[in-house]
Amino acid sequence: MLDDQQITAIADELADAERTRSMIPLITARHPEMTVEDSYAVQNEWRRRAIASGRRQVGRKIGLTSKVMQAATGITEPDYGAIFADQVFENGSVIEHAQFTGVRIEVELAFVLGERLEGPNTTVFDVMRATEYVIPALEILSSRIELEGRTIVDTISDNAALGAMVYGGNPTKPHDVDLRWVSALLYRNEQIEESGVAAAVLNHPAMGVAWLADKLAQHDDALEAGEIVLAGSFTRPMWVHPGDTVLADYGPMGTIACRFA
Repeated sequence: MLDDQQITAIADELADAERTRSMIPLITARHPEMTVEDSYAVQNEWRRRAIASGRRQVGRKIGLTSKVMQAATGITEPDYGAIFADQVFENGSVIEHAQFTGVRIEVELAFVLGERLEGPNTTVFDVMRATEYVIPALEILSSRIELEGRTIVDTISDNAALGAMVYGGNPTKPHDVDLRWVSALLYRNEQIEESGVAAAVLNHPAMGVAWLADKLAQHDDALEAGEIVLAGSFTRPMWVHPGDTVLADYGPMGTIACRFA
């Protein structure tokens, strides 16, 4: 376990990396004794400072919920991070590529909650009842910690590598579609790069939200009405570069597009 001074020092490093748009060396290489609880303490210190500076938290992201994402990263358990209002972009946005580092795109579903959701022992049915609607979303990954060799502890400390999100398409009531069979085609510069089905997220994307509610309960926290929850990617992360145009086609649920300037 790390002490408060060490947790604060790591949070300082990450804040500086975000400000300078750079990456720091692996935390676990320097603190091999660091635990998952330590990494959430670092993330919470980062989140506390963000709120104190005037940023508004609007939701949470869940990461590493699918086998394809776990295989891509070598990490075998999910994680979560915070989403702030200034990280949310509308469909068709032109986004500055240079504000992120290690920029990749993931295809997800976003759950917008109509009711508070609190663990433990949260079920898919609890999530479905609490959800106002589900909407297509893209997650933009940005890494403040070097990518090679990172562990779950590094990723959690880095706010689960969240850079931003883009939402669009057709908001859909959760009972109006079989969420397991929501599929998407991911294009970069008019060429298809990835495809996937939402059941890849823990067999049902609502299971990711249930996992999150239970995990937050361990930290005396809960999901509130109105929050956006990114439920986890069902494609591999796709690298994007300045000038790239990205489009995700969710069939009946619509499309999302953005361009990286």
